[in-house]
Amino acid sequence: MSMTPRTLTITLQPDWQSGLRAAARKATSASYQGEVLNFESPASFFGRLTERRWALVGALQGQGTMAVRELARRVGRDVKRVHEDVQALAELGLIERDEAGAVVCPFADVHIDMHVNGWPLAA
Repeated sequence: MSMTPRTLTITLQPDWQSGLRAAARKATSASYQGEVLNFESPASFFGRLTERRWALVGALQGQGTMAVRELARRVGRDVKRVHEDVQALAELGLIERDEAGAVVCPFADVHIDMHVNGWPLAA
């Protein structure tokens, strides 16, 4: 049984209700259309998805399940700090944890759809 690779589109949409309606329309289609993670502002996006957190997502993509200690070793960071960032990424849904606490990035592709013109930098 072949499984469609999961995809994630990250959007910046100040009208989060509109984004939610669009995601619901996609979800009711007959085929898998990917998943959406929305941020209400660029400040919110950049505040939650730091460079170090993106490095963790990149190190996990396509690697299968990995222990947090191994992930920290691969990115050359302190295990405690990586654990904190893993928690934040799991809360956002960018990575998932298994029963043993190991982590995985379930997305084969992450696309960022961002238009930043005329928005205030602060949320």
